[in-house]
Amino acid sequence: MNPKKTTNEVYLGLEQGPIRPPNEARSLLVRVTRNCPWNRCTFCPVYKQEKFSVRPAEHVIRDIDLIHQNVERVRELVDESGRVTRSAIERVSGTIEPNEWEAFSAAVDWVISGDMRSVFLQDADSLVMKPAELVDVLTHLKTRFPTIRRITSYARAKTIARRKERDLRAVHEAGLDRIHVGLESGSDQVLAVVDKGSTKAIHLEAGLKVKRVGMELSEYVMPGLGGRDLSTVHAVETADALNQIGPDFIRIRTLAIPPRAPLYERWQSGDFEKCSDVMVAEELRLFIEKLDGITSVVKSDHILNLFMEVEGKLPDDKERMLNVLKTFLAMDPTEQRSYQVGRRLGVFHRLGDLKNDRKAEIVERTCRELGVTSENVDQITDQLMMRFV
Repeated sequence: MNPKKTTNEVYLGLEQGPIRPPNEARSLLVRVTRNCPWNRCTFCPVYKQEKFSVRPAEHVIRDIDLIHQNVERVRELVDESGRVTRSAIERVSGTIEPNEWEAFSAAVDWVISGDMRSVFLQDADSLVMKPAELVDVLTHLKTRFPTIRRITSYARAKTIARRKERDLRAVHEAGLDRIHVGLESGSDQVLAVVDKGSTKAIHLEAGLKVKRVGMELSEYVMPGLGGRDLSTVHAVETADALNQIGPDFIRIRTLAIPPRAPLYERWQSGDFEKCSDVMVAEELRLFIEKLDGITSVVKSDHILNLFMEVEGKLPDDKERMLNVLKTFLAMDPTEQRSYQVGRRLGVFHRLGDLKNDRKAEIVERTCRELGVTSENVDQITDQLMMRFV
């Protein structure tokens, strides 16, 4: 398929962006846009100083063709056990043209994943591409790879709200199955403070539109984003927004503030008071408690989250999720400190790991070496979290 529009931009080979959702780790990445059209959110360190652009549709289609060629090449390397060995890859590496390395690498990763049924469109807002061109891209993608069963993408709520419903439905019918939206907060106060560039009303309009056209909707929530001053309103208003939208997935992404995020200066100056882990736990408890009347799946699938156990299907798992948070909040400060450090080190994955003597000793030894106390634990765990952002 050849898109009608041509461009003067020179095609330089496959492009791939810097991020994707954790649950898309096994997906093929196809870059439709570069960077973020808003790029002002103060909590976000990604894309800063980068210019946004929509890639020419014919370039994206050439990417897809390149990946297809290399997928066929990699499939020839599959041995009798169904695997692709490192030695087989090295054997053909000398035949790869320099401008095809990205495509070959993407093909290797996708084939080795063993899945080859999911694709993620990059970067931050693929729906900025003209609907007709995006339909061409999606159609070509599914033609080249008939095994595909799911295509997903990030999109800004404001972009979705501006799209005509018939255009969004056409994109869905062409193959886009799921949209990931960064709600972050349902509070207009919080959204304004972090310069999100949208409002609760816009998020409601966008989320409901996605649901009406039949796409799956994944909404991201950022505990701690309101800081100490707006923690309660952040929890309550975010739950209210989600209760009205009823997304398929609610994904928790706890606030972390790396030095390259604009919010970092406000935090360091004391203008933004970051919540402690205990405060975030209380905020999460209130948030989960206020979720009502929806059947969304809550996911805690990010390393930044303190509580990987706070996930499940609403309303069935609501009490179990709340009990995790209540258990942590009822712990004495020393136990809370141990869990915080253990989780940030990647030693603990759930509260029950505190009872694992081997893991607990590793954590306590680290606490002694770093001089971690109940009073300074948040400062130290903030530093540990920087490894993941």
